[in-house]
Amino acid sequence: YMGIQKVQGRMKLAPYQYIHVLDKNRNLTRIVEGPLNFIKQDHEEILTGDKPKDFIILKQYSYAEIKDPVIRSKEGKLVFDEHGQVKVRYGETEFRTDSQYPEPFPLYPGESLEKVDDLTVIPRDSALKVKANKDFVDSLGNKRQAGDEWLIKGPHIYIPRVEEEEVEMEEPIMLESNTALKIRAKNTFTDHNGKIRHPGEEWLIRTPGPYLLGVHEENVESIEGIILTNRKALHLIATNTFVDIYGQERRAGEEWLITKQIASVHICDVYEKVVAEIQLTTLRIDEHCYLLNPRRGNFNEMGKKILIRGPKSFFLQPGEVLEAGVKKNYLLADDEALLLTALEDFTEGEGKEAIQRISGARWMISGPISYVPPVQVRVVEIRKAIPLDKVEGVYIRNSNNGTIRAEVGRTYMLTEHEELAEKPCSDVVNELLLQQNHTKRNERYKLVTFKCPFNSAVQIYDYKKKKSRVVFGPDLVMLAPDEQFTVTYLSGSTPKKPGRVKTLYVLLGPNFSTDVAEVETSDHARLEIKLSFNWRFVLKPEQPELIFNVRDFIGDMCKAMASKVRSTIANIPFEVFHKSSVEVIRKAIFGYNKETEQMNEIVTFESNGVEIFNVDIQSIEPVDKKTKESLAKTVTQAIQITTRIQEQEARRQADKAEQEEKGKLDCLVIDNKATVEKAKKAYLELKAQSDSIKSKGVAIAEAQAKAEAAELSAKAEVTFAEHKAKAKTVREKATIEFDKEKNGIDYLHRKALSDLTVKKAQELAAVECDKFKKIMAAIGADTLIEIANAGPEMQAKMLSSLGLQGYMMMGSDNPINLFTTANGMIANDQERRPPSQSFILSFLEMIKTFS
Repeated sequence: YMGIQKVQGRMKLAPYQYIHVLDKNRNLTRIVEGPLNFIKQDHEEILTGDKPKDFIILKQYSYAEIKDPVIRSKEGKLVFDEHGQVKVRYGETEFRTDSQYPEPFPLYPGESLEKVDDLTVIPRDSALKVKANKDFVDSLGNKRQAGDEWLIKGPHIYIPRVEEEEVEMEEPIMLESNTALKIRAKNTFTDHNGKIRHPGEEWLIRTPGPYLLGVHEENVESIEGIILTNRKALHLIATNTFVDIYGQERRAGEEWLITKQIASVHICDVYEKVVAEIQLTTLRIDEHCYLLNPRRGNFNEMGKKILIRGPKSFFLQPGEVLEAGVKKNYLLADDEALLLTALEDFTEGEGKEAIQRISGARWMISGPISYVPPVQVRVVEIRKAIPLDKVEGVYIRNSNNGTIRAEVGRTYMLTEHEELAEKPCSDVVNELLLQQNHTKRNERYKLVTFKCPFNSAVQIYDYKKKKSRVVFGPDLVMLAPDEQFTVTYLSGSTPKKPGRVKTLYVLLGPNFSTDVAEVETSDHARLEIKLSFNWRFVLKPEQPELIFNVRDFIGDMCKAMASKVRSTIANIPFEVFHKSSVEVIRKAIFGYNKETEQMNEIVTFESNGVEIFNVDIQSIEPVDKKTKESLAKTVTQAIQITTRIQEQEARRQADKAEQEEKGKLDCLVIDNKATVEKAKKAYLELKAQSDSIKSKGVAIAEAQAKAEAAELSAKAEVTFAEHKAKAKTVREKATIEFDKEKNGIDYLHRKALSDLTVKKAQELAAVECDKFKKIMAAIGADTLIEIANAGPEMQAKMLSSLGLQGYMMMGSDNPINLFTTANGMIANDQERRPPSQSFILSFLEMIKTFS
């Protein structure tokens, strides 16, 4: 009963309830515990209120935090002052656990309950960080000072103390395999290995599994291990002097290599820094490399260079560098060679074949050979024999004296003191060569050639000899190293304009050039004449260079001829020039021979040997519009008159031709009619013959058709009978095959049923046999023996119970010993047998059957 009744200052306190009562006379507070009926006096006051307070009950693994707890003696009894009031530790806290207070307890006057909570359970591999509030000595005898922090590791149940406070629960950091934890010390302390750590010091935890950080430790980072293989190594540098995990002392700044032979997985220490991951350098049998600054011990031989030949595999040590990487051995064919130069004095070869090489010397090694240059030699270039046709060549410079020559028409290999020389040509020459060859001149060391066309000439100038030569086509021009083409600039287009044509050759003619000349007659009629000059060169074998004496002979020729025509026409009026323009122009150009009183046939230019042997007047047009219009009218009228005359003549000729053709047509009509009558007669004769042949053919065809029809009908009947017989044969064969297949299937079916029956009987027999074996095994041999002996033993016991060892029934004539008479004494028929005996007899019958 936990109820409360308050009747006129009376309060009922149930078990485990209490109240605080103040005695106003003495000013003391006491505790009243149930069960009882409390009657309040007039000088008393209940401080806990109208309802009593329940005792504090602590369940298992819980605690209560009490503020201002009472003072108890060493024996656990309350301590009172001189007035009888319970003493209290004001300002302090007390933790009461279920182990200390297994029974419910009340709060004494002055005490107050802060909270009731479960005890902190520290799991395995975890820890609780605790901080000291004051100086004290813990239960293990450790002196703790205010502000100290430490860990309480699990599994453990933490019981709070007033001198401590919980900071936090520390969870473990799981370290996997090939992983490390970098730890930094926050204060000076001694770690779990007994090593003193200083603030800021860092170290690694490499042991796999859970790790709890100490109160003076902080986690910097987790470091993954670097897996090393046969083809990968690690280049490290020390940031401070230390002893590494392999027991080697490393100095600050020292570099070294970690390979798989040292460790398959490497975790960088706090004083190690990864410079690079070094891949395995592999040299095949046809490869080599040059190693700079090779390492000997812990130091590099700076400036040294060594040769490494394949096949070989190695890691580059710190400070070592491959010069230009891995190189292929020089495999030279029979038309190849290497140009070499010595970087320093050395002796090549051994014994009698030793050759002293001086620094800077150059020499060549020809193939076929596989060559690896030593460190004292530098390969300048790989040279290949240059195959040259009869019309091909190259320019070669001698590096000793600087002379340049041309090698033409044979396969050539440069010597050690020779090199290909570029032949410079102007842009105009290159452009003209491109127009002919249709390929750009990229390889400038090749011989410059030019195909001089038929009936043309090319001038070539030698700047070294200061002489020129002329080549006549058709021919192939090959430039010597100091020769250049002479570019000819000629006037072009109509009217002629200078510099329009750029060419390397000059045509010798005959050729023509067209120009337009503007002239003016004596009566100031301005005309534009278009002239075409036929010209050619007259060659002098002793002076072929005369062809190129005049740079623009076309322009000079046209200007000279236009000047002659202009001066001649200026002295005659337009009417005279219009009537005899051709004669006037030709006389102006060719001139008049006074001795022969005839016009000259040619005009020769002595300066370059050009002669004009004909002129064609292509057009004469007035420049003035009025003159041009009047001349056009005159020409139009003349053309109209000429056209009318030609039309009349054509009409007359057409009438004459029409009459002649008409007479010929009438004759042809008569002849054609006679021919038609003859053809008609022949047609009728042929028609009669055709009708006769047709009637005979029809009769013969009908007779033959009837005979063939009868023959075909007979053949069809024979064929039908044959097919009918074949069909019957096929049906009979099919019936026989069907019966055969049906009988075979029936036989297989019956055989299958018989096999199944036999198999079933065998399986049933096996099951029964197995069943009997299991029954025999279950009964056991001893049981069978007992069953067999049960009958005789029962008979013996029955005789023994009767006090008889045996009995004999006999007649007076023949006495007989009846052994089984005991059975008759017990029962004479099957119904009087006991159940056990009937079971035994049945079981024996079953055994006999299975046997």
